[in-house]
Amino acid sequence: MATSTVMQTVLASPVASSLVKNRSRVSNLFSATYVPRLHGSASKRVQCKAELDERNMSAEPSLPPKPKVSTKFSDVLAFSGPAPERINGRLAMIGFVAAMAVELSKGQDLFSQISNGGVSWFVGTSILLSVASLIPLFKGVSAESKSEGVMTSDAEMWNGRFAMLGLVALACTEYVSGGTLL
Repeated sequence: MATSTVMQTVLASPVASSLVKNRSRVSNLFSATYVPRLHGSASKRVQCKAELDERNMSAEPSLPPKPKVSTKFSDVLAFSGPAPERINGRLAMIGFVAAMAVELSKGQDLFSQISNGGVSWFVGTSILLSVASLIPLFKGVSAESKSEGVMTSDAEMWNGRFAMLGLVALACTEYVSGGTLL
């Protein structure tokens, strides 16, 4: 802060002609800076930039600009992009709930569900949810812009992560025990 004040004082102060013999050297050094000549009784006026901005502001505060969301295919589906974890989480949430529902209703474990026609349901659901999740991302709409209250995008991510862990834990538990979980 002190350095900035000193530099502003040095650059804004007039250069005395008696101290500088060759003015062209000074203008080469400070070509982008205007160095005014002040005559004897001229006064200096310093005004803060923040004061100018406050005067020029309108009555309504402007909203900050929204960050640009990339709609390129390689950015949306990048490893750290918005789509992969969100889509996998959504599929895991549906898969975990469906696996538990079929297990409770029919008494089939996860592996018998997959072998008895579950692959076609899995592929159909995966395609449907992937396309439904990608369409807003390619239009430039982020999940964070649509999240409010309890149903936030962070809550969806955490629920998806827990569903992925639950699905893996369900498969491992049923494989080790040799039967259904419930």
